[in-house]
Amino acid sequence: MVKAANSRGTDPGTPPRTRILVVGGGYVGMYTALRLQRRLRAGEAEVTVVTPEPYMTYQPFLPEAAAGSISPRHVVVPLRRVLGTCRIVIGEARRIDHAKRTATVTTLATEEEGTGAVEIEYDELVLAPGSVSRTLPVPGLADYGIGFKTVEEAIGLRNHVIEQMDIASSTRDPAIRDAALTFVFVGGGYAGVEALGELEDMARYAARYYHNVKAEDMKWVLVEASDRILPEVGPEMGVYTVRELRRRGIDVRLETRLESCENRVAVLSDGARFPTRTVVWTAGVRPHPILAACDLPKNERGRLACTSFLTVEGVEHAWAAGDAAAVPDITAAQPGRECAPNAQHAVRQARVLADNLIAALRGEVLTEYAHKYVGSVASLGFHQGVAHIYGRKIKGYPAWFMHRAYHLSRVPTFNRKMRVLAEWTLSGLFKREIVSLGSLEHPRAEFELAAGGGPKEPPPNPAPNPPQDSQG
Repeated sequence: MVKAANSRGTDPGTPPRTRILVVGGGYVGMYTALRLQRRLRAGEAEVTVVTPEPYMTYQPFLPEAAAGSISPRHVVVPLRRVLGTCRIVIGEARRIDHAKRTATVTTLATEEEGTGAVEIEYDELVLAPGSVSRTLPVPGLADYGIGFKTVEEAIGLRNHVIEQMDIASSTRDPAIRDAALTFVFVGGGYAGVEALGELEDMARYAARYYHNVKAEDMKWVLVEASDRILPEVGPEMGVYTVRELRRRGIDVRLETRLESCENRVAVLSDGARFPTRTVVWTAGVRPHPILAACDLPKNERGRLACTSFLTVEGVEHAWAAGDAAAVPDITAAQPGRECAPNAQHAVRQARVLADNLIAALRGEVLTEYAHKYVGSVASLGFHQGVAHIYGRKIKGYPAWFMHRAYHLSRVPTFNRKMRVLAEWTLSGLFKREIVSLGSLEHPRAEFELAAGGGPKEPPPNPAPNPPQDSQG
């Protein structure tokens, strides 16, 4: 194992700089490092950010990226540009020994060097690795499921949907055609509903350019285990959303679970069976695995036990926020409630965390995190949406416009705001792009074929179309 060098001030008489290690480059990691960068005095501390990707993904824009309304590069924020005075380490934190103030990190060069993982020493730890998709032991899910948490997954799903339309247009086998045109989404939260709404809208538009594929030929199915969708916008707006989706011909199944998707057949708990080549899994998240490899206290759900000051409970010099942290909600009417793991809390917690960390370095008073609930907005496709803002329920075009305005104001950097606004303006003036660039996922395929590698084996065809149960 190699120890990473950490400069601590070399001038005689100069006190060593505090070494701050930020694990994670998502909402909390980026915003915390950005605020530290702006508020720390020169030479007061050095900030190192360890992250597996060199960018922060603005996840609320993933559905629009999947629909082609926003370019993928405008959904992400390059960390090296935004965090100019921080040290960026592209790698994975594998273990954290807070008792020794060390983090074991594997980088892109670790395997090439053959010298083992890097050990980074720190004085203050900000643990913000975020979350990963929460999967269940559903047969076939690991083989055929598609996630929707990263920009790569969003663009891959867009390419996949258009590719299925191409398959349906060219095949002479009705079973393959039906499976290609059936799209099953599991999870009725923001990610599932917005992804389904945007992609169904995009596919409906694209169908006009196919001579033998119509919008009504496609089956879109939303599967939700609870009795409602979009709980964040309230029961009334959730009921409206179900009604609106069903009006568009989308099959919404509440209190239903995905039992299996083996052999490319989605089997639901209500007995329905859908031969499909597309199963999108958005059924929740769980804490990042790095939490299990650290010596910090966690609650029963595996999240870091935190105080309202965003410190890790019972531990000095350790801070946390976001999806990985169980932060008490001191504004809740019921005691013992925790802040929801969403982007609104993550961004606001990051600011308080950075301010408290600086206050702790300077011996000043810390501030509790308290957030007044403003509301929630969700997009259901082009010019369609729902919102619950300051107690007011809004739907249709006004909610869709509010959704765009809110997220445009929240996306980091003026550069990104202007680029996103320009793309929205152009998409309103010109027709959508319906090109699938699936070859981007295998960029060397053509060269391998030219070099004599031969074509790869195609994936197996879907199972024969069994009789489908009624949807009533």
